[in-house]
Amino acid sequence: MEDDRFSRVYISPKMMQMAGGFLKSNSDGDEEAQELGVLISKVKGIRILSSDEVDGMTLYKEAMSTLNRNKYEELMDVQDKETSLKFMVREEGGLVRELMMVTGESKSFTLLSMLGAFTYEDLNMLADKTNIPGMDQYGKGSKGPKGSK
Repeated sequence: MEDDRFSRVYISPKMMQMAGGFLKSNSDGDEEAQELGVLISKVKGIRILSSDEVDGMTLYKEAMSTLNRNKYEELMDVQDKETSLKFMVREEGGLVRELMMVTGESKSFTLLSMLGAFTYEDLNMLADKTNIPGMDQYGKGSKGPKGSK
């Protein structure tokens, strides 16, 4: 966290409440905007750690070895010659409490953690309808254990 080669972003629960509230109050009868406002309000925080100045594959392997695998269930794993990307979820009481994305490339690394209380349908909608960082990658792959979209 203290390494200057990394960018750190934290979006607080209050900021997500504000964004969701803004969408809900300005939906003007638009049901989709109303639903999206409610959904965004469910996000309890987003943390992103990223760098384009590091050996991302080494950091990816290190991150994967230090994560408590008992807490997280693998949702999607994409491996090719130059990139490793993994989405994992932490579930409690039938809801996804955390969506984590870890990606490594030869010169870049990103770790994203999104906290909240989501269904897989919520995550699919976030991937389809928002520009939340990392959700574009989520949208390209599997739509969770419930099958395809």
